[in-house]
Amino acid sequence: MLEKLVIPPNTKFEERNLVVEGDALIGANSELGYGIIARRVIIGERATIEGDVFGREEVRLGAWCNIKGNVISKGDAYIGEFASIDGRLTVYGDLEIGRNVRIKNGFEARGLITIQDPMPIIIFIFLYLLELLRLGRLEDAEKLFEVEEFVSPLEVPENSIMNIDIIKTNKDIEIRESRVLGNIKAKNARILGGELYGSLKGEILIIDSSRVHGAIEGKEVYLVNGSVVLGHIKAEKVFMEERCVVEGSIIGRSGVWIKPSVELPELEEVIEEKAEEETEEILE
Repeated sequence: MLEKLVIPPNTKFEERNLVVEGDALIGANSELGYGIIARRVIIGERATIEGDVFGREEVRLGAWCNIKGNVISKGDAYIGEFASIDGRLTVYGDLEIGRNVRIKNGFEARGLITIQDPMPIIIFIFLYLLELLRLGRLEDAEKLFEVEEFVSPLEVPENSIMNIDIIKTNKDIEIRESRVLGNIKAKNARILGGELYGSLKGEILIIDSSRVHGAIEGKEVYLVNGSVVLGHIKAEKVFMEERCVVEGSIIGRSGVWIKPSVELPELEEVIEEKAEEETEEILE
């Protein structure tokens, strides 16, 4: 499960596509108003992609997902059962495809085509694991559960929305060295060396060496390392370094602190503290 929405360095928000240097991981039930171009594209169940999907090495589509454009994989591809592709599917490597997949404009695969029934695969893996354990080959059994490593991935958690107007998630968001379009609404946010063309709303918002072309509203707002906000700030508390610039008004209901240096909070620690406080309240 993806724990936060991550936009990695050098991600490009084009008119119709999100272009990622590394991999793209799209969680279940998410909606993207763009196509995706990435090294490997992995899309979860019931997700909707409004454009083309292009994988420079691999494409994997989960069950029931809906692709409104074409799907192209320069390597292998896996299409889950009941997936829907409104364009054409082109696979330069092997194609593994589930049952009841709908492809509107046909498909082409230059490698091996396998129509897969999911239940026999689960049974096969289970029996294979039992045999490895019986033979005492524990290292081989552990390899079945190794987590795949991804290259600088775009991570979109389940139930998120990303389009040219809005980026919305119930998780945290992290933007690193990218120019991002859309009004962001998230739990907490950190923008590092990036540029946001839109507003930003959340609880703890950290703007580090970045520019925001819009308003910022949150519980705690931190501006450091020469960041610029071309809009107003409304928050309970605002912490701002002297070299930062805000062109609009600054409203801090509990206070505004402008210092030579501001210490940034660790979002992970803040989340843990809040979880502990909520648990204590429930117990009381």
